[in-house]
Amino acid sequence: MMHLLGQALFGLIVGAIAKLIMPGQDGGGILLTMLLGLVGSMVGTFIGRSLWGGADYSSGWITSILGAIILLAIYRAVKSRQAA
Repeated sequence: MMHLLGQALFGLIVGAIAKLIMPGQDGGGILLTMLLGLVGSMVGTFIGRSLWGGADYSSGWITSILGAIILLAIYRAVKSRQAA
């Protein structure tokens, strides 16, 4: 149970940092920010495994934030395309 709470807190912090680095009008509240951080961590792990390590690589803070920023940029691109 504590592991899940730790992951949720990690996702919330990573998502909040990604939104601070890329300011803008993004919908969603605390849950979507947490989800952004968690999925960003998965994307960061994928990037890290592709570039630096093998199957044993797990994402750290920097690659998690990088993954969340990539997801946020994709979300904004899709959102702006739908609006136009």
